[in-house]
Order: sequence, then C-alpha cells, then structure tokens
Amino acid sequence: MRTESAPASRRIVVTGLGVVSPWGWGLQPFLSGILSGETAIGPFSRFDHVRQRTHVAGEVPPAPAGVRQRLAGLGRLSYADTYALSAAREALEQAGLTPGGPGLAGVYLGGSTGGLLESEWYYERRLAGEDPPRRLLASQQLNAPGDAVARYAQARGPVETVSSACASGGLALEAALRDLRSGEADWALAGGSDSLCQITYSGFNALRAVSEVACRPFRQDRTGMSLGEGAALMVLEPLERAQARGASPLAELKGAGSSCDASHMTAPHPEGIGADLAIELALRDAGLISDDIDFVNAHGTGTPLNDLAEWAALCKSLGERAGRIPLTSTKGVVGHLLGSSGAIEAVATVLCLRGGKVHPTPGGGVVDPVAPVDLVLGQPRLTPGARFALSTSLAFGGANAALIFGRWQEPGS
Repeated sequence: MRTESAPASRRIVVTGLGVVSPWGWGLQPFLSGILSGETAIGPFSRFDHVRQRTHVAGEVPPAPAGVRQRLAGLGRLSYADTYALSAAREALEQAGLTPGGPGLAGVYLGGSTGGLLESEWYYERRLAGEDPPRRLLASQQLNAPGDAVARYAQARGPVETVSSACASGGLALEAALRDLRSGEADWALAGGSDSLCQITYSGFNALRAVSEVACRPFRQDRTGMSLGEGAALMVLEPLERAQARGASPLAELKGAGSSCDASHMTAPHPEGIGADLAIELALRDAGLISDDIDFVNAHGTGTPLNDLAEWAALCKSLGERAGRIPLTSTKGVVGHLLGSSGAIEAVATVLCLRGGKVHPTPGGGVVDPVAPVDLVLGQPRLTPGARFALSTSLAFGGANAALIFGRWQEPGS
C-alpha cells in the first residue's frame, strides 16, 4: 500500500537505457548504427518468406555467447521475451540498479506479437503431423515479455502491457510517466519488445504497405514501410530519487500526450488531427510551446499516407517552423518495430539529445515536395544547443502518442 504523497510537479528523468536492434545486442551497436547513415534493413531468415511479395526486414542477429549465458536459466523464452530481458538488464546496469533493489518498481511494456512467432512454429509442426513441444506456446500471450521483465527485475509495483499497434511503446512510456508522477511506482522499466512473425509480415504485404527495398521515409519515391524487430527499455525515476542515490540523469521525460483519430481502421486521418492533438497535449503536459522543440524523431514509416498525414499534423502543431526543424526517422535505420517502435525511437531521441546531433535517415533521394520536412540525410546534423525533442507514434486504428524529452544539464552547467 502506498503511503507517501507525490509532488504534483514531480520531474521524471531517464537514468538507464537498453536496446536490442537489427544492429546488434546493446546500446553501443545501436548508437553506431543510427549515426552511420546506413540501414540495417535487408535480407532475413527468421522464417520462410519465399511466397511473400517482399523479402527484406530488420532482423536481430544471433545473440552473442555472453548474452546467451546471462539469459540461461530464466525460463522458456520467446524471441520477444529474450529481447526484452536483455534490454532490461542493460538499462538496469546503466542506471546502477539491481533486480529486487529498494523501492516499488513498475514495468510498462508495449508489444503487438508476444510469442506469436513460436506459436506459428507450433502450428506448422502440428500440420506436418508432428507433436511439437508445448513450450512453444508458453509465451504466446501478449503480456509475456512484460511479465518476464517483471520477474527478472522482481518488480512488485504495476506491471502493464500496452497493445495499441504502433503507438504501444510510446503509450507504455506515457503510462510510466503518469504513475511515477502520482507515486504509484517509485521507479520504472518502460519501453517495448516485438519480434518478426509471419502473420504481421503477411498482413502488411497483403495491404501492399511494405516496400520491396529498405523504407525511405518522406522521400518522393517512397513505396512503403519495412518491418523490424527488437526491444528498447528505459529506467525512469523521479529526479529527487535519482539524485538521492547518486545517479546521473541521461535526459528528462518532460511530457506525453495521446489521442485517437476515430477515423479509419488502418489509414491515418489525412489531416493528421489525432496526431496534432497528441502533440499539443504533450506540449501542454511538458509546459512548453512549439517554438521550444529543436528536432523531431518522426513516426516516419515511409508509406505515402502516413508521411503526408504526419506532415499535416506537424504543420498544425509546430506552425511555420514545421519545415525548418531537423527531422529524422529511426524506422529508416532499423525498420518498423511495431509495438516496440515508439520505445526504440525514444531511446534514439535521448541519444541524439545527449550527443548534440540528430541521426540521419538512410537512403538519400529527394524529399517529397508535398511534405517538405527538413529531413536529416547523409550524416548526423549537429545540434549542440538542442534542448527539447519530440518523438511521435501514429498507429493502426488511429492511436497516437507523442513524447517530449529534454536534454539533461547539471545545475550550473
């Protein structure tokens, strides 16, 4: 039972980051990858896709021996479970925390596939007349990655799984922010995890939404999205708690907003009204105005409809500055991580703020004149004075999430 009250204006900071991405296992390969100007999207082998119309994705490479050893003995794990646990471990280590440490910990994880890939394997083997092991079904439920993280971290606070398509990771971070401000949790692990699977790959191909080459968000000749997989988690905690235990904040989660288009099952509202509302709410929550935003990590899927709808939303919320603020899309680097996309893009945003540079969107080419964003191309854009950054997530069903991060500066610096 919670007893202490929380200040209404409690500041929430990021003290740890963890990532598993198509660039590899860990934060460092991810950082090197997003700054390289190259894409990790390419041929993949997670499942047989010979009958699909496209044949590229952002696939996580095999886990190094050290990672496999650390995860050994943690139970029957799906790919999504494994990604989430590895990212959680890295985030805790960077934050200087240990599983079962002091304080009431919460876990907030976005996802959309859970152990669906392993269930597909089970079904295929049953159809072939085999008797596959039941362990392939052990992590089928969508909440399995979050529960695995909660068990590992010995979290006894709220444990929530958010599944609102591509906005899931962003919404999970928003949920953590709200609970930390209110005192429902003392600190939190928040983010998302998803793995490639045949159902989602086939579904997006059936919609003709997937590009035959690595996606190229906001380019005039873009032809669709690219799917990816992986996990990203953050340790979030109130500033006073971080300072009391001597932790060094990496960034501040200033505000969050969410909304729904209430328009269409799969297509975004063409005028971006829902995304605009989410951004406006995030700005209000952060106590900022649009002029305070120094760069944008866009949802940027590379589908014609999404990019235009997002441009419309940015024009509404950011005004005439929409075409002059540096903008990037992490999806062009690692693909669309579905329920984990908002989480890994939030981590990329924090890394860009800390490094004073916005990572480029791979692919080159001409920016669509109908959506003339200031797209960062080729090499990182130096932004040493950047203070605040916006990260957006626009999902199927019209769900939207917007997060605003602030660069951390020690008092007096």
